[in-house]
Amino acid sequence: MGGASSSDQMAPSPNTFSFTREELNKLKSDGETSWVVKVTPLHTKLDDLDSTELNIAVTGETGSGKSTFINAMRSLQSDDEGAAETGNIETTMEPTGYKDLKMPNVRFWDLPGIGTTKFPADKYLREMNFNSYDFFIIISHCRFKENDAKLAKEITRLGKKFYFVRSKIDNDLKSMGNHCRIFNEKEELAKIRNDCIKNLQLAGIPSPNVFLISNFDQNLYDFKLLQSNIIT
Repeated sequence: MGGASSSDQMAPSPNTFSFTREELNKLKSDGETSWVVKVTPLHTKLDDLDSTELNIAVTGETGSGKSTFINAMRSLQSDDEGAAETGNIETTMEPTGYKDLKMPNVRFWDLPGIGTTKFPADKYLREMNFNSYDFFIIISHCRFKENDAKLAKEITRLGKKFYFVRSKIDNDLKSMGNHCRIFNEKEELAKIRNDCIKNLQLAGIPSPNVFLISNFDQNLYDFKLLQSNIIT
């Protein structure tokens, strides 16, 4: 897809919203309903305020598919102009923002991976300036890890909301098929989802929102549901 690039490499300033404090408190106080869903009716107000943005940080371990996820959300391939850089080595070295192509007031921020030699967990949580973002998407793959729990705890400690996204589900099921000639896909999906929920609850998140996705086949699993909750 052609056109000018819509990426930034400066993290947003804290408190970029022009909503009243009462509106923000109401949005952030609902522990049962996802915050992005609650924001959806306010998109009309967002459209009226050119300087107002919804900044969504996409975080997780390197290799989990954060950049590919952002491209999928923006209906871009990795070689399209303006797409987030992807690869088999660590490519995101600083927070980089990408405007949603359908809703320009929504900006996805591709954060570096947590738990690398450059960004060990403690340093990562100190330096990523999570207060700058309005909402978070934690991308995880393969198995729930300690760094997933650390991210969830820190985001919750700051009074923020997040979605937990288990990526590469198609790879998980393919691997299962290589080891088991017969298995029940629905049961495996339920096991994966329940494992994510259980571990997030152990981390102190009572009602986590968990989505299972494939970035490359968006008609499978929960991708469309996740997308509709964010930008519809």
